[in-house]
Amino acid sequence: RFYSHQPDLNFKNPEVQKAVLGWIDFWFGMGVDGLRLDAVPYLYEREGTNCENLPETHQFLKKIRKYIDDNYPDRMLLAEANQWPEDAIAYFGDGDECNMAFHFPLMPRTFMSLKMEDRFPLIDIMQQTPAIPANCQWCIFLRNHDELTLEMVTDEERDYMYRVYAEDPQARINLGIRRRLAPLLSNNRKKIELMNALLFSFPGTPVIYYGDEIGMGDNFYLGDRNGVRTPMQWRPDRNAGFSQAHPQSLYLPLIIDPEYHYETINVFNQQNNPESLLWWMKHLLSLRKRYPAFSIGKLRFLFPDNPKVLAFITEYEDEKILILANLSRFSEHVELDLSEWNGMRLLELFGQTPFPEIKNIPYSISLNPYGFYWFLIEKTAPSRPSAERTEELTVTNEVNWENFFRKGNVYQLEKILSKYIVKQRWFAAKNKILKTVKVVEIIPFQLNDKKVFMVLVRVSYLKEEDNLYCLAVTFLPENLLETIRTQFPKAILAHMPQSNGYLIDAYFDSEFTCMLAKNIGENAKIKGENGILNAQRASEFKSLFQQKLIKECHPLKAEQSNTSININRKFVLKCYRQCSYGLNPDIEIGRYLANQQLFQQTPRYYGSLEYVSHEGEVISVGVLQQYIPHESDGWQYTIDNINRFFEKILAAPELAIKDYNIPEPDEYFNTAKQIPEKVKELIGEYGPLIHILGTRTAQMHAVLSLNTTDPAFTPEPFSTLYQRTLYQSIRGSYGRVINQFKKTVQRLDEANHALWQQIIETDRSFEEFLRKLLQNKISAKRIRTHGDYHLGQVLFTGKDFYIVDFEGEPARPLSERRIKRSALRDVAGMMRSFHYATQITLYGENSLVRKEDINSLKEWADFWYRWSCAYFLQGYMSVADHQSFLSSDIEDNSILLQAFLLEKAIYEIGYELNNRPEWVHIPCRGILEILGSSR
Repeated sequence: RFYSHQPDLNFKNPEVQKAVLGWIDFWFGMGVDGLRLDAVPYLYEREGTNCENLPETHQFLKKIRKYIDDNYPDRMLLAEANQWPEDAIAYFGDGDECNMAFHFPLMPRTFMSLKMEDRFPLIDIMQQTPAIPANCQWCIFLRNHDELTLEMVTDEERDYMYRVYAEDPQARINLGIRRRLAPLLSNNRKKIELMNALLFSFPGTPVIYYGDEIGMGDNFYLGDRNGVRTPMQWRPDRNAGFSQAHPQSLYLPLIIDPEYHYETINVFNQQNNPESLLWWMKHLLSLRKRYPAFSIGKLRFLFPDNPKVLAFITEYEDEKILILANLSRFSEHVELDLSEWNGMRLLELFGQTPFPEIKNIPYSISLNPYGFYWFLIEKTAPSRPSAERTEELTVTNEVNWENFFRKGNVYQLEKILSKYIVKQRWFAAKNKILKTVKVVEIIPFQLNDKKVFMVLVRVSYLKEEDNLYCLAVTFLPENLLETIRTQFPKAILAHMPQSNGYLIDAYFDSEFTCMLAKNIGENAKIKGENGILNAQRASEFKSLFQQKLIKECHPLKAEQSNTSININRKFVLKCYRQCSYGLNPDIEIGRYLANQQLFQQTPRYYGSLEYVSHEGEVISVGVLQQYIPHESDGWQYTIDNINRFFEKILAAPELAIKDYNIPEPDEYFNTAKQIPEKVKELIGEYGPLIHILGTRTAQMHAVLSLNTTDPAFTPEPFSTLYQRTLYQSIRGSYGRVINQFKKTVQRLDEANHALWQQIIETDRSFEEFLRKLLQNKISAKRIRTHGDYHLGQVLFTGKDFYIVDFEGEPARPLSERRIKRSALRDVAGMMRSFHYATQITLYGENSLVRKEDINSLKEWADFWYRWSCAYFLQGYMSVADHQSFLSSDIEDNSILLQAFLLEKAIYEIGYELNNRPEWVHIPCRGILEILGSSR
């Protein structure tokens, strides 16, 4: 069974055993993490047996394991026992022999399933695999240094494998096939990816044979198994970078097969190509490491009707991952019974792409030839507990639901609303202590045979100021609830079992929202108990309304502080949730820009819903705007570009950050004048497009700075009083954040604690910098601005940007949002958004960056962020230079910009400490960056 030159040791001899322990001391003393026990079933010999699996072997293994556990914790033994799994499991003992063992029979059956385009061989062997001790692990692989062994298959299966994978008899040896992974799979990239995806999906520890990560070839003419043991192909130069020796002195020659030649297939070439197999394998490894279910999860097969599709679940604690693999060379369709997870959704792990919600019907999916999916089965909005499916309130002692809206019974409605409102994403006071919820206005609507009531609700808190919220409520019978329950479960207010139906948020009722849009087109007035809801149509909407029948009104799912309705993909009805007395800036600025007709890169204003009380107080309830077809918002477009930038950097190790200038914040205006060519090459197409965004921003500010008779938009000059107010405001915010930091510092991790110390040490720098605001009178105009400007507030059409949502920061009072400010405050908001984008792409929970690459990308992230700011500012200044809303002194503009960057970062620290303490490092770094450059 073994070669004559291999040593044959007598393990019965105590001196041999002592020597073996000495060898263990030597290798573990050198820092080795584990030992592979080659042909472990044959350690001992006994006359009259085949020397396989003798009890003496197991006794000696227990002795070795105890010696290692006592002297070398965290080291491991790996058993090479080419046996059926029910036999190989003996080498785990009771968790006191080998830590791991190769799962040999799985390997050939993976290849067999792929060639047969049938999942049965894989499922069959996995179902025969017994449970193992909790402290043990299977070691799984596709190829290794030996032949693809066919010992653990039937004679018929072995004959089949020879015919399909080793047509040339010279590729066969012993009971196996001496080929590497890529040649076995005809160098088909999709097959190679699928096989590795399967390897990484099964529970256990996957092992990659050297060279398979780049698709190395083999040479079975070399004899024995040497054809799969040729030198690793590192580079396209001498000896493939494996050795500096004379090429003819190598023990085995290099691969020079034209298809796998070392000058083409090597690490250097693939490292420089982000689309290479090497990079794909790196991403696969990185993704697998994030989810424990892949390595230690419990396996459960699904059995859809299509046998060409392998489907299984691997789950560990609350983590459940669905794996789908198309074993066919053709596209395949499959329907899965996922009703066990009804109401949850599938999140595709590679792109973090959400798939449709799971329902109590077969889940339909199509797969490309040799395609596969890794899906996380998750709740519909895991990152925000408040947005998860709400627990339904059941109404007891029912009356007719319409009675809730009569004066004597409104307290029952208030009770329902008090439990409903606090669970909604648009409720902005989750950290406040609720005192009362009071209905202050009810506006009835009649829709054919259905009634809807719009209600204004005053929410009072124990200490803070009251808030006003707007909702609409209707009743829906049980048999009509399916769409709401599956797509918008948060819209359910209460269950009314005696009436066999539910109270729902009518903003998710298509019939009602279409009616609101029609009301705007008709300039309707709807009476309430204490005032009137005025539906006002812009003149431009009159002709559009007559031409278009309002139908197909669907709520947009990606919502936060408001609820928006897509109407025919022509209009958007935005319904404000948190309301205030006074005109909403979103409506006010929308009307103004529409009347000026000088800025086209924002949705056209078509009308509004405004409530006017009997006392004449105005409350903005909603606005109707143009629908803008778009590819994505600016945030997602930016995240995608940063990911591509990081891939480009990682694929070009010859690039050195020291060879590139990175602009400091106080140099932005000068740097933006001329961007170096080599920076343009690295940033790519994103730079020119962000330049366009800068010009659009300046064009918006130019229109908002026009002289007008409307006092709400008349520009006002800077004054020394305003400069002092700005100084005092930033200084006060900084002090409050420092106090907030002190209260939470003990809960911060070590890295954020260190940043806190640096912030404290910059107190003097902060004061010195801030006093620059008071040194000279700044000659510029204050104007109405966007007020909450960031990448999420622009829509990307594929070649241009539209600016949306002029509400300002919803958390601030409406009167504060209407204050005239420096246009550079918007510029600073966008630049802080660039910083957040780089940091979240690098460190975020769903980051595509491998942990081992983070350190090498930190400085490149700063490079990308700061040059993106320069591109944006370059575009901005191409329009804004010499405009009245900027100073003619570039130094004054630089001081203002840095002050607003500082103000925004201070605000962000407060937000992160309250909501995401683990992210406080982002604005902290922003502050340190500004103060560091200003010294």
